[in-house]
Amino acid sequence: MANKFKSSATVIPVDQSVGTILAHDITEIRPGQFKGPAFRKGHIIREEDVPHLKRVGKEHLYVLHLEPGEVHEDDAALRLATALSGKGVHFDPHPSEGKIQLKAHYRGLLKVDVAALTRINLVPDISCSSRHANSVVEPGDVLAGVRAIPLIIDEENLQAAEEIALSVDDFFSVKPLLTPKTGIVITGNEVFSGLIDDKFAPIIRKKLKDYHCGILGISFAPDDRERIAFEIKQYLQQGAEMIVVAGGMSVDPDDITRVAIADAGARDVVYGTPVLPGAMFLYGRFGDVPVLGLPACVLFFRATVLDLILPRVLAGERITREDFASMAHGGMCLECDTCHFPRCSFGK
Repeated sequence: MANKFKSSATVIPVDQSVGTILAHDITEIRPGQFKGPAFRKGHIIREEDVPHLKRVGKEHLYVLHLEPGEVHEDDAALRLATALSGKGVHFDPHPSEGKIQLKAHYRGLLKVDVAALTRINLVPDISCSSRHANSVVEPGDVLAGVRAIPLIIDEENLQAAEEIALSVDDFFSVKPLLTPKTGIVITGNEVFSGLIDDKFAPIIRKKLKDYHCGILGISFAPDDRERIAFEIKQYLQQGAEMIVVAGGMSVDPDDITRVAIADAGARDVVYGTPVLPGAMFLYGRFGDVPVLGLPACVLFFRATVLDLILPRVLAGERITREDFASMAHGGMCLECDTCHFPRCSFGK
């Protein structure tokens, strides 16, 4: 994959330049109107460009001739973008200065094969950068940018990069977000008895509303295993597609919510995460119905593990212990005076 370029610059008349590659920028000056590049280095001369070139005083040009085994940066970018784009990803097939941006076709969760992304950037003369995996993106959001670094790239290097991109499923993709009907159970003797006002419901409502999730209802239960399990089962019988249980998630003897979730029939329960705030978060499933157990930190921090996990759950992912473990790196909130999540390092 070494550089083996044989192309060279030659001077030819403008009238003979169609189809050749410009080896330098050409500046255009229109007094009082414009001063800047009329054509940039790497531009492939078209028939309609010839009169324009003559208007800016060019009768001869320095141009490049591609030799066998060489690829122009625009063609390389187009081939790479095609190989890299998975479900929910689109791009403008006309490169800008040798670069193509991949964009989201719809709202969803960005997935990136990070290991493959690293490998492709080890190929000489290839540049590909992206947003963080598991970012929520909107239609038209830029997901990644790809280009060949030099004006002319070796076909061998380009093919090596294409092979890496095509060796994995959906190098870049966007998973659409589901909008599950959600049953919410808020636990705690103080709230259930009316001694204190509930603070969970408004927060949970807002977070679910941001993802257009329907709410079947909000129930309150004391710190009683049977009652909490009963409320969960009621929602499951009503066709809930997601269950959120808030409160009672710590390790105190009277915090039995996680046990009640298991009593209700949850499987593959993972309790505890290396994300701060969110160490006492719970994830599990009732068949295909996910259940999220929310600790008290959700009340006090704008961004917690819930904000990192909820989009993944809505994208249909099943969260494992390994998933939580991998979130340790970048999983510490810096508790900034003004929260800028998700435009910050938390969860990255």
